Amino acid sequence: MGMRILVIGSGGREHAIVRSLAASPLVEIVLVAPGNGGTALEPNAVNTPLATEDPNAVASFASDNEVDLVVVGPEAPLVAGVADAVRDLGVPVFGPGASGARVEGSKSFAKELMERHGLPTGRALTFDALDREAAIATVRAWGAPIVIKADGLAAGKGVTVAMDVDTAIAAVEECLEGRFGEAGTHVLVEEYLQGPECSMLAFVCGRTMLPMEPVQDHKRVGDGDTGPNTGGMGVYSPVPLVTPAEHATMVEIMQEAAHALADEGIEYRGVLYGGFILTEAGPKLLEFNARFGDPETQVVLPRLKTDLAEVLLACAEGRLEGTKLEWRDDVAVSVVLASEGYPGFYETGKVITGIEEAEQVQGVSVYHAGTTLDVDGTLRTAGGRVLNVTALASDFSLARERAYEAARRIHFEGAFCRSDIGLRALRERD
Repeated sequence: MGMRILVIGSGGREHAIVRSLAASPLVEIVLVAPGNGGTALEPNAVNTPLATEDPNAVASFASDNEVDLVVVGPEAPLVAGVADAVRDLGVPVFGPGASGARVEGSKSFAKELMERHGLPTGRALTFDALDREAAIATVRAWGAPIVIKADGLAAGKGVTVAMDVDTAIAAVEECLEGRFGEAGTHVLVEEYLQGPECSMLAFVCGRTMLPMEPVQDHKRVGDGDTGPNTGGMGVYSPVPLVTPAEHATMVEIMQEAAHALADEGIEYRGVLYGGFILTEAGPKLLEFNARFGDPETQVVLPRLKTDLAEVLLACAEGRLEGTKLEWRDDVAVSVVLASEGYPGFYETGKVITGIEEAEQVQGVSVYHAGTTLDVDGTLRTAGGRVLNVTALASDFSLARERAYEAARRIHFEGAFCRSDIGLRALRERD
């Protein structure tokens, strides 16, 4: 009998994880809670309703259904302590406990961790509503450009890179006045660092750290990095602009981060995501996430040759040391198809067609991010970011060509995407 795996989440990241796990010869079935229209269509995968941010409900479900491994996709269940409750019942789980998830759940905690352990990052100060005037005074003293961050989880939208002081002050007030709810009860005023951004995800099990291939996301909604920030409009991997020396430094920093967590008494088992900026003084950390990135996962996993189920179980069981990761030579580009109006107001329920035709393009996989499947089999939009169209190819020009050809074959009312995903990989570094 193969493994029974429970995957928590409903986005494109989870669909990519489910597809990789379901393809493993080690796996019998993947239960997905709650899943989406794409996971509902995957062979060897079954969507199931579950209160995914209720630690006891998830733990009980895993135990009652004889689950061999729980994989937690999103950050909110991790911050809520789902991994702790599952482990307490003796079920292996891939994802850090609540203490480790604080690296994402509290930006101030992450920044203090970096500072305590000498991890290179920009300076920052944290303020609450009672410190509003001090926060504004700090903005005026530091000047612009400057970065304002809501301290807690804000679905990737709680960060403002302000190019002038007035915008920064407005961002501070917006946070402290409640736009992001509990996430904005504290706000970070952070030094602006200049340089290209990229990310390195790593499997972390105690002091063992296995780096994944670098990736670069496109956060702004419009071509040329214009418009508001989103959860991510597209991504590619690897990142040619990262020099060998910078790559080595990023790996070293991620290793030091794993040691820092262990030194703080945190038993971390899961993905540690390092968001980096490549400054003239070398790579510096912008943030940590406590899970696979979205949409970064949609280009990382298609390039991973090693059996994902084997890696995740080894990490969950505390035996990651000695595991080797193998990567395909092909590059990957993923384009997000989004709903009209995103990241602002958008309508859902639009009929989606053309996915089968899109996946006929060589090297293309389509991952569902915000979709739902009607009882009659009709696929509809159910989110702002609807689909991730990922293409593998021998070079970035061909990968881009394949991704956009496939994207043109998919239709739903109001669909849009950026036209410049992956172009940076073809250009010289600024």
